[in-house]
Amino acid sequence: MASLKEVRIRIVSVKSTQQITSAMKMVAASKLRRAQSAIIRLRPYAAKLQEFLRNLSSSLDSIDSGSVYSSQRIPDKVLLVLISSNRGLCGAFNTNVIKLANQLISKKYSHQHGSGKLDLITIGKKVSEFYRKRNFNVIESHDAIFDHLTFENVVPVAEKIMKLFENKNYDRIEIVYNQFKNAATQRIECEQFLPVKPVELQTGTQKTQKADYIFEPSKEEIIRDLIPKSLKIQFYKAILDSWAAEQGARMTAMHQATDNAKELLKDLSLAYNKARQAAITGEILEIVGGAEALRG
Repeated sequence: MASLKEVRIRIVSVKSTQQITSAMKMVAASKLRRAQSAIIRLRPYAAKLQEFLRNLSSSLDSIDSGSVYSSQRIPDKVLLVLISSNRGLCGAFNTNVIKLANQLISKKYSHQHGSGKLDLITIGKKVSEFYRKRNFNVIESHDAIFDHLTFENVVPVAEKIMKLFENKNYDRIEIVYNQFKNAATQRIECEQFLPVKPVELQTGTQKTQKADYIFEPSKEEIIRDLIPKSLKIQFYKAILDSWAAEQGARMTAMHQATDNAKELLKDLSLAYNKARQAAITGEILEIVGGAEALRG
C-alpha cells in the first residue's frame, strides 16, 4: 500500500488536473455556443446554394464560359484539403481526419500518391505537423485561419484553391473535415469540392430532381457570378463545421476527463483513509505493546 505522503501528493495532483479540465470544458462550451449558432444559420443558405449549383452544373456542357468549375476530368492529379484543429485534448477529432485521409491516400488515390501527383493543403496544426513529418507534399498550410475565423479571411484560401483547378493544376479537389451534428457527435466527411458534381452524378437512394429555373439575367452571367460565390460559401461552411465540431469534441472530452478525475479522487480518498487508519492502528499497537512491556 502506498504511503500517506504519496497518496496525498496524488490527491493534490488530481484535484489540480480536475480544475484545469473543468475550466477547459467551460471555455469550450462558451465557444461552442457561438460556433453552433453560426453553422446553424449558414447551413440552410449553403444547402440551397449547393442544390442550385448542382442543378445548374448539369446543363453547363453547352456553355463554355461557365463550365470551368464543372469540367469532369480523369483525376490524374489530386489535391486533398484536410481540416483539423490547432490544439489537442479533443478526443478522436484529429485522429479521425488523419485516419480518413490515410484511407483515401492508400486506397482511392494510391496511384496518384505513388506517382507524386497527390498534394495536400492543411488547415490546422495537427494535420500540418503529421503530414510534414512524414514527407507528404504539403503545398500550403493555413493554420492561423482559426485565430480570426471570418468569411473574409476564408475567401482568399478558397479563391486560391479554385484558381488551381481553373488552371488545370488539379483534376479533382476533395475536402476532409469533421461535420458538426451536436455537442457529443461529430461525423467525419469527405466532400468533392471541385469539379462540381451535377445532379445525375450524386450517389444515394434519393437523387435530387433537376429543377426548372427561370434565369434573369442570362444563364451565362449567373453562372459566371454565382458559381464562384457558391463554392466560397461551401468552403467556408466546411471550416465552420469543423470549428463547431472541435468545440463540441473538446467539451465532451473535458467533461469525461473531469468525471474521471472525480472518480479517481474517490478511490484515492478511500486509499488515503485506509492508509491513515492502518497507521493509527499501528501506532496504537506500539503504545499498547510498550505499556505491556513496562508493566511486565
